[in-house]
Amino acid sequence: MNYEILYTFVIATLALSISPGPDNIFVLMQSVVNGKKYGLAVVAGLMSGCLIHTTLVAFGVSAIIKQSEMLFFTIKLFGALYLFFLAYKVFRNEAAVSLSENSMPKKSLGQLFKQGFIMNVLNPKVSIFFLAFFPGFLFSKTISNVVQFYILGFLFIVVSFIIFGLIAILAGSIAEYLKKSSKIGVVLKWLQIIVFIGIGVFILISGK
Repeated sequence: MNYEILYTFVIATLALSISPGPDNIFVLMQSVVNGKKYGLAVVAGLMSGCLIHTTLVAFGVSAIIKQSEMLFFTIKLFGALYLFFLAYKVFRNEAAVSLSENSMPKKSLGQLFKQGFIMNVLNPKVSIFFLAFFPGFLFSKTISNVVQFYILGFLFIVVSFIIFGLIAILAGSIAEYLKKSSKIGVVLKWLQIIVFIGIGVFILISGK
């Protein structure tokens, strides 16, 4: 086992979880408007959805790896290019973090869990991201690829749950800080760009 690859994966996941996106902004606003436990319900739904994407990638990509080295390299190349594209999109977008409290109707914990789950599972961008992100971090020549993908998925869910959970619990302070700080948007924007480019380069240079 190559533990350095796993450490790199955890660090990359940590940086991605901190970077502002639709999911963690939604968690933040649910917690600010309705309360911490409502934000945590969304987090639980989102993380449950990640299990579906992990399963699809684990069995789909593992089958491709068995068929062809060239196909696997193509997936990695596609993944790196997709991450570079995401970095470019972030670069073109404004640096401000938008926090809108409008259209936040009160929902039950079960409804928010379901919404988080559906948001994640039915979002094709998440599937594409998992497909782009995971194959470059296979870490063992002896453990089956399916098991490795599930280990990566478990690490992704644990790290993301911790960060998203902290966002839900500390929502009030985070929202207030984001509203007051004029520079945080720029910092988070370039953090995303660096992370996407860094992961893309890592995927390109990593071996099978």
